[in-house]
Amino acid sequence: MDTNDWLKQILMVGIGTTSLVAEKLGEASEQWVREGKINPDQATAFVDDLLNRIRDEQSQLETNLERQLRNMLQDLGVPRQSELDELRGRIDRLERQLRDLENQRWR
Repeated sequence: MDTNDWLKQILMVGIGTTSLVAEKLGEASEQWVREGKINPDQATAFVDDLLNRIRDEQSQLETNLERQLRNMLQDLGVPRQSELDELRGRIDRLERQLRDLENQRWR
């Protein structure tokens, strides 16, 4: 499995979890309003505050996960995409030079 696919799947799970939490928070706050425990403005502020905190923490988690994954891949010796692209370019140039030399030899 491609590393990017794996990372995307983890991030999608996080997004799905956040959506589920948002839905459950909304349901709980609506019930608290119906029961008179809090007023609608408090419920909205409460849900918004918690969701903002969750999103901030999720963003930090994603950043940390990406950093750790990058470090782990580097420790394992897995080249970055830019390194692979550079090597492909060098191989292309060498193949062109080889073809040119072969063509000169046959003339």
